[in-house]
Amino acid sequence: MRFRMISFQYFDAFMNMALDEAIMDGVRAGTTLPTIRLYGWDPAAVSIGYFQGIKNEVDLEAAKLAGVDVVRRLTGGGAVFHDTLGEVTYSIIGPLELFPGDVIESYRIICGDLLYGLELLGINASFEPINDIMLENKKISGNAQTRRRGILLQHGTILYQVDVEKMFSVLNVSEQKSVDKLIKSVKKRVTSVSQQVDVSMQDVSEALEKGFSRQRDIVRGDYTQEELEHAKQLAQEKFQTEAWNFRL
Repeated sequence: MRFRMISFQYFDAFMNMALDEAIMDGVRAGTTLPTIRLYGWDPAAVSIGYFQGIKNEVDLEAAKLAGVDVVRRLTGGGAVFHDTLGEVTYSIIGPLELFPGDVIESYRIICGDLLYGLELLGINASFEPINDIMLENKKISGNAQTRRRGILLQHGTILYQVDVEKMFSVLNVSEQKSVDKLIKSVKKRVTSVSQQVDVSMQDVSEALEKGFSRQRDIVRGDYTQEELEHAKQLAQEKFQTEAWNFRL
C-alpha cells in the first residue's frame, strides 16, 4: 500500500490534533492515501491523554501566562509537554489491515522505523514495550495509538532537547512531590537527540522520513485544501472547545 509522506511543518496544538482526525476521516472515506506526517508545535503546548482530567494535569493559569496551548489528544496516555524547539513529532495513519492486530507488535513495527532513523543519526536506541524508545535506560521517544472505525492512528515524539524546568512550570505536581526532586528524577530518566549527537532538528526529521520510507511505497505530498479546511473546522468546533478539553 502506498503512503503519502508530508514533511515537517509547524501548527498549533488544536490544528495538530485536528489534522490527525481530518486525515483519519479521509483515509476511512478512501479520498486520501494512508499518511505519515512530521510536525512541530507553535506555540508550545501540553497535550493530555484522552482519559485524563485537564485540571488534574495542567496548571492552566501558568500555561496561559506562558502562552502554552493545552489540548486533549485522541489517544490515551499521560500529559506531554511539547516544546516548539524541543521535539519532532510524527503521526502515521492508515487502515487497520496494514498493521498487526496485536497492539504491542504494531508499536514494535512502527517504532522500528524510528529506531532506524535514530541509527542514521548515530543513536542506537531500543524499543521497550509497550510504547517507549529507550537509550541507556533513558526515554528518548514516547508513542501513543488509537484504533477507531477501521483506522489506526499512532503518533509520538522524538525528543530533540528537553527543558524540564519549563515543562514543570505548566504541569501540576502532586503535593507529595517537590518540583526540584521531580526535575532531578526526570533528568535521570529522559534524554534527547541533542544530548547524544550534534545534529539539527531538520536532520532528525529527514532521518525519520528515511526510517518510515524503508519498507513502504512512499509518495511525497502535502495537505490538501479539503483536509486543511476540514481540520480548521475540527479545531474550532472540537479541539479548542471546553466541551472537548474539559469533557463537559
